[in-house]
Amino acid sequence: MEIREALDRYRIPWDPEGIERLEAYRRFLKEKNAVMDLTSVPDGETAERHFADSLMPLAYPGTIPREGRAADVGSGAGFPGLPLAVFCPGVRFCLIEAQEKRCAFLRDCISLMDLKNAEVIHVRAEDAGRREALRESFDLTVARAVAPLNVLCEYLAPLTKIGGKCVCWKGAPDMEERRDGDHAANMLGFGAGETLSFREADAERTLYIYRKLSTTPEKYPRRNGIPSKRPLREE
Repeated sequence: MEIREALDRYRIPWDPEGIERLEAYRRFLKEKNAVMDLTSVPDGETAERHFADSLMPLAYPGTIPREGRAADVGSGAGFPGLPLAVFCPGVRFCLIEAQEKRCAFLRDCISLMDLKNAEVIHVRAEDAGRREALRESFDLTVARAVAPLNVLCEYLAPLTKIGGKCVCWKGAPDMEERRDGDHAANMLGFGAGETLSFREADAERTLYIYRKLSTTPEKYPRRNGIPSKRPLREE
């Protein structure tokens, strides 16, 4: 499926220059995936399962701000940060990735698409949240296919400024995951969450959205590895 066709299917707005950039990105991903194991999704399915999925918030006006700074935590092969950067030129995207090889790939993608509003930082999510220059400095934080919702909240909340929000991509709605996520969000300074659900490639998908209402306590994020080993849950 072509990227343009996939975006039309979900009523995601696009422009020809943006589509051209994403197709170049898709070809480069296919080439590098043969030696880097960047994605397990077959090339014939990436238009829908990677590109349309990453851009789904654009089908819901107001979900992504028109300007400001955004952090894509655990960017991996660049989803959702790079497609969003293509179609949100007023937002400056920071791609946060722990693996240096993937950081190099992301920088090559930025150069290939001539993106002026994207940069890469080689750092673990926990360390990013403790850096003074990054802490509570982003209007938007996003994460896709990284961790359970409560773990994501601990990664994203320390980076999100008061008044900003986070958007997390997940699969089918899961009440237990939502409960744990809401509990962690409340501990970390987020307000009550909202969800956007849709079907994609015959599977249910959910966007979890939280608005930052207060400062994240200084003890979060906890040291490397602890958020995933001992995730925040109701006792």
